[in-house]
Amino acid sequence: MNEHKGFSLAGIPFVGVCIVLFAIATFAVLVSAPAQQAIGVVAGLALEVITAFMLKGFFQVAPNEGQVLQLFGKYAGTARVEGLRWTNPFYSKRRISLRVRNFESGKLKVNDNDGNPIEIAAVVVWQVLDTAEAVFCVDDYENYVHIQTESALRQMAQSYPYDAHDDGKPSLRSHGDVINSHLRDEIQTRLGKAGVGVIEARISHLAYAQEIAQAMLQRQQAGAIIAARTRIVEGAVSMVEMALEQLSRRGVVQLDEERKAAMVSNLLVVLCGERGTQPVVNTGTLYN
Repeated sequence: MNEHKGFSLAGIPFVGVCIVLFAIATFAVLVSAPAQQAIGVVAGLALEVITAFMLKGFFQVAPNEGQVLQLFGKYAGTARVEGLRWTNPFYSKRRISLRVRNFESGKLKVNDNDGNPIEIAAVVVWQVLDTAEAVFCVDDYENYVHIQTESALRQMAQSYPYDAHDDGKPSLRSHGDVINSHLRDEIQTRLGKAGVGVIEARISHLAYAQEIAQAMLQRQQAGAIIAARTRIVEGAVSMVEMALEQLSRRGVVQLDEERKAAMVSNLLVVLCGERGTQPVVNTGTLYN
């Protein structure tokens, strides 16, 4: 079922019509009653009743709002023109907000693609696009949005690892744009049948579950230490290579292979050590 425009008229001009009809009916009753003209009195009273019943057709449409119209249970269209409107008095009306809304899902505990338990939550910005589908295709479209969002979030979290162990492979923690885009598409697929459009979906909370958080923190610390040590060693080797090259090119000192090895060892200890080294001054010869 798709939305279509429902019958409605501008309300302000129709207020004037109702006033004119009521005045005519009242005039007919006042004129016919003294003359004892029963037909005129009955016609005037009937016109007053009809005019009063027509007042039931007035309704208001606020900005970014729609009124779903039904005639004895059958969908008759949606009125989106804002302001005071008039329609068939037999129509029943249901107000549907078309404003942009958002909500934050609760923290879900799921297993990522590697099987690690994680906690994840998301913020979803959504809007009703088709009022007919929102009202008639699902029982409660707001509750439907919440439930299906949590289902899509759970499905998306199981498709990616928390951390990327391979270069270029998307992960929940490092590829935010890819993850948010996938989440938005996953939610939109589920909410399309309810006439709801997803404007934006973003991860608002992401963490390892409490039972493995400490172990994973140690793992991340170990990875950071290894990366830092690797960088230090690469820099130290470059500096030692540069020192040997400069000494050899300038002819400052001639070292055999054994002395070069000793010099390299000492420089690496100095450059790679965590603590400051204490210098030892050689007051003898190079070989003592």
